Parts: sequence; C-alpha cells; structure tokens
Amino acid sequence: MWQKLKRDLLAVKERDPACRNLLEAALLYPGFHAIAMHRVAHVLWRLRLRFLARLLSHLSRFFTGVEIHPAAHIGAGFFIDHGMGVVIGETAEIGEDVTMYQGVTLGGTGKERGKRHPTIGNRVVIGADAVVLGSFKVGDGARIGAGAVVVKSVPPHATIVGVPGRVVKENGVRKEEEVNLDHADLPDPLENIIRHLLSRIDKLEKQLASLEERKRSEIHDANRAL
Repeated sequence: MWQKLKRDLLAVKERDPACRNLLEAALLYPGFHAIAMHRVAHVLWRLRLRFLARLLSHLSRFFTGVEIHPAAHIGAGFFIDHGMGVVIGETAEIGEDVTMYQGVTLGGTGKERGKRHPTIGNRVVIGADAVVLGSFKVGDGARIGAGAVVVKSVPPHATIVGVPGRVVKENGVRKEEEVNLDHADLPDPLENIIRHLLSRIDKLEKQLASLEERKRSEIHDANRAL
C-alpha cells in the first residue's frame, strides 16, 4: 500500500504543472487525499471490516467530494485532478498511471449483480465530466474526452469523444479529423454537423433572397406592361 501511495504522490507532482513540490501535493490536493483514504479503506474491505471501510469511504467523500467504493481496485500512480464530483463504483478496476479529472463517473447499468463497472487500462486519461458506464474494458493508453459518454469497449490507444462516445483516433491513425491528444483540446463531435447546418441555412437564405428579388422583378415588369 505504501509503495502505491508513494507513486500516487509522485503522480501529482509529475502531472500537474501547478504543483511546486511534494509537500504541497501531500497537503493541498484533495484528489491525493481521496486516493490515500481509499487505499486504507480497501485494505479494511479486504480484511472484511466492511462497515469501517464504508465509513472511511463516506468520510472521504465528505472531505474531498470524491466517492470511491472501498471494493474498487485502483493501481499505483493514480491521479485525480481537482477531484470534486468523481464517482468510482464497487466493481471498477483501474490500472496504473491513470489520470482522471473532476466530475468523472465510472458507473454501472441497471441493478445486476457481479461485475458491473468498467475496467480501465494503464495510462488512460479520462477528461472532466466524462461518464463510463458498464462492465467493459477501456484499453491501455486510451483518451476519453471531456463530457463523453462511453457505453462500450474502447480499443487500446484510442481517442473517444461525444455522446455517445465514438472513436476518432486509434493507434495513431485518424478515424476522422486530426485530434490533439490533450484532453482539453479534443474536438466537439457535433461541430461538423453544426457547420453543415449553418452552411445549409446560409445557402437557403441566399436562394430565398434570389427568389424574392425575381418575384419583385416580375411584379415590376407586369405593372409596367399595364
């Protein structure tokens, strides 16, 4: 547990440019506080001290705004940036060196028993307010854009955006437009549709103006003929 906590602390310093030193990371980052308390709660859960585990998880939620079920398996080097609103379900599994931003949900669907939450691979980045629902795998090195809703498996090293989530890049090969892998710069999946609609509206407005001009000209010619 201590080795994992050490890597969690180092992850804060390595991945947040606003963090100036490890003391600041340890004392001033609620995301680190949440994972630290989860590490202890997870040990209690495995020792079958379930009430104490849930109590510590509840206290962690109160103080940090991050809700992690004590049964969830989380690998070393886990970094939650900002943290508020993150929810990680009971059967979720998270690999190593995963980065997660505020508002992320790793949830289940329905009331089924057993494995019902996602499995997140190593080195995955999940953007702010993304929702990942179901008992499927998100492959190693994947990027999930801010606000995406993912309900099916994600290939390794893929970039997912939109509602529902869709692959725009996989293994370095663009599926659609070029994508910057920085989670903050992922494209809006509705952008092309909106651009097309605006272009269509502009074209229709020009056609309507042309028809109105022709109609006025015809009326003018008819009046002159009279």
